[in-house]
Amino acid sequence: MRVKPSAFAAPFHYLFTRPVVEVDGKEYEGRWGTREIPMSRGAHRIRVYFRYRGRRAARLGEAGVEVSVEVTDRRIGLTAKLGPTNGSTFRITAQPRSA
Repeated sequence: MRVKPSAFAAPFHYLFTRPVVEVDGKEYEGRWGTREIPMSRGAHRIRVYFRYRGRRAARLGEAGVEVSVEVTDRRIGLTAKLGPTNGSTFRITAQPRSA
């Protein structure tokens, strides 16, 4: 999963916010960039949002997508990009990829 802010707002987000990837209700809080999140075969609900540091309840810029992992998929490539303006949401794109 690649999670990135817009180039315009990137310096602000790198300093003051943390992205969260949620897979089927389980949160994976992390850093801006790329990380692997294991998923079993079947349908999964992905949500992506960010929080200001120290604000656990916030879900800002939230967007979601449903993906299906097939037995032949080794990896699903997901990119979530946050828009450039205050109040923007993430845009999530998915494409199968081999590893």
